[in-house]
Amino acid sequence: MKIKGRFDHFNINVLDLERSINFYSEALGLQEVKRKKASDGSFILSYLGDGETDFLLELTWLRDRKEPYELGDNESHLCLRVPGNYDEIRKFHKEMGCVCYENTDMGLYFICDPDDYWIEILPLEK
Repeated sequence: MKIKGRFDHFNINVLDLERSINFYSEALGLQEVKRKKASDGSFILSYLGDGETDFLLELTWLRDRKEPYELGDNESHLCLRVPGNYDEIRKFHKEMGCVCYENTDMGLYFICDPDDYWIEILPLEK
């Protein structure tokens, strides 16, 4: 058997769904493209897209979760490429107060979302 998978979405759990949606909209221009609510209200899934690719970021909100998620020492992260003036975008993210790591030698930086997930930001051109 030969399987050819394709990326569909990546999930992260969030404590405050609207705060996270607003962050991803402001910081990266992602917009909610669909939403699923549990009939008992126990969870909401919000899928964010970039409007250019089919890849989605799934934000999962769990009604009964009150404490922050333990992310541990895991260095997994999302990476988004951004069009436009990279230095101006980095300046905007610094003004938002969400830049959590920079490596100027490698020409990259990371931002943190409200739940402390790291997102690598690279210029559009490779």
